[in-house]
Amino acid sequence: MRTDTRTGARVAVVTGAGSGIGRSVARALAEAGWRVALAGRRPEPLEETAAPLPPEDVLCVPTDVTSAAQVAALFAAVRDRFGRVDLLFNNAGSFAGGGVPVEDLDPETWRAVVDVNLTGAFLCAQAAFRAMKEQSPQGGRIINNGSISAHVPRPHSIAYTATKHAVTGLTKSLSLDGRPYRIACGQIDIGNAATDMTARMQTGILQANGELAVEPVMDAADVAATVVHMAGLPLEANVQFATVMATTMPYIGRG
Repeated sequence: MRTDTRTGARVAVVTGAGSGIGRSVARALAEAGWRVALAGRRPEPLEETAAPLPPEDVLCVPTDVTSAAQVAALFAAVRDRFGRVDLLFNNAGSFAGGGVPVEDLDPETWRAVVDVNLTGAFLCAQAAFRAMKEQSPQGGRIINNGSISAHVPRPHSIAYTATKHAVTGLTKSLSLDGRPYRIACGQIDIGNAATDMTARMQTGILQANGELAVEPVMDAADVAATVVHMAGLPLEANVQFATVMATTMPYIGRG
């Protein structure tokens, strides 16, 4: 066991840390003084995220968030290495089946999206909740990555949209159930951050009126800055919901 309990240490777990928003958030948290545990399915992208970070302050744990056993092993590894868990950024997600009309979406794809976006988020939140409840000093913060799809859908996105609406319920329940244990939970709803997942926004994406349109994007670093702010608040304060999006994307006024 390599426990690190240096005074003032703050420890974050970031899922989906091998690319995109997860990578940006993990690096921004490290720059802000957090020790970070990086979780994702493949070890190579995690190592790429970790490369510029101080080795003593980063831990890579390949994890499939749909596996309860692997999630449990992730949080056990974090506690063994760093001694506690102060933050979970619940970020891992899948857009599988996006662009497929509802009548053509196969049940296997539906279940795969639910497994990652909802069940995976629950398993990680549950493990973080247990760690935060048991540790001393007690408490911590969970930030769930929602989406503007937690509010309004895109065409042909039923699985993703349904799971992101469900994440909002997860956030609210965690907020309520965490109160006795100084566990705060908030949600960041992101619109059009520039990542591999949103590359299609810049080539033309289906709109509600049936047209294809190029949509503006924002830097993922702007999302990361918001997460760092939410994470840095004292546990007596909480950003319950935050929406961060490209300013001129077709969201406000849509429909």
